[in-house]
Amino acid sequence: MTSEVQAAARAPQTASSGLSRSLFAFAIFYGGMVCIAGVLGNKQVALGPLAVEAGIFAFLMLVITSSAVAELHGREIANRLVLIGFVPLVFSILLTLIVLNLPAAADMPADRQGAFNLMMGATWRIWMAGIIAYGVSQFLNVTIFSWLKGREGAKLLWLRSAVASVLSQIVDTLIFITVAFYGVFPIGSLLVGQMLAKVVLSVVLVPPLIYAFVGIGRRLDGRVAA
Repeated sequence: MTSEVQAAARAPQTASSGLSRSLFAFAIFYGGMVCIAGVLGNKQVALGPLAVEAGIFAFLMLVITSSAVAELHGREIANRLVLIGFVPLVFSILLTLIVLNLPAAADMPADRQGAFNLMMGATWRIWMAGIIAYGVSQFLNVTIFSWLKGREGAKLLWLRSAVASVLSQIVDTLIFITVAFYGVFPIGSLLVGQMLAKVVLSVVLVPPLIYAFVGIGRRLDGRVAA
């Protein structure tokens, strides 16, 4: 009887639809980060000597969220989350294209219209680069994280998340910058700078945040921490 009680305590609590609370919450959060990443990427921020496009912060949250889902619900569910993430990503691009091509209201100030077009407009290569880089890097993150979990079990969560994030973000940078800008201008220095910035952020930010997300997920599901 005691073992049955413990098992019940560890089982995730679900809503009436059968979807766990943590997965429901993380899926909503994940979709939001997918959409905002491209908007934030219009600004470059200075992190000490490093310059990095601000969209990396949203992409790191995607890495953290998918890793937390893999930790709590397994690789298959995490991959499904990444796959579903293509829906808001593609639809946000399509809506952006539609809005950019709709005529502006007559009383909209010209400077605001110009600023909007400048910020939201992009070439087909940049949009394609974003879609490809998202899919490859996020699936790679889940794969590496889950593989390391298979080797290490539930131990070393901080190390598993950092390694998966670093490797997936390096691949993300290679794909995005190459597809978006190769042949437009020399990309060597941009690649090195972006990779270095993403590696540093992955090592500094991902480990503590993954513990926070897994903890929040367990609390939402009513699990007893292992």
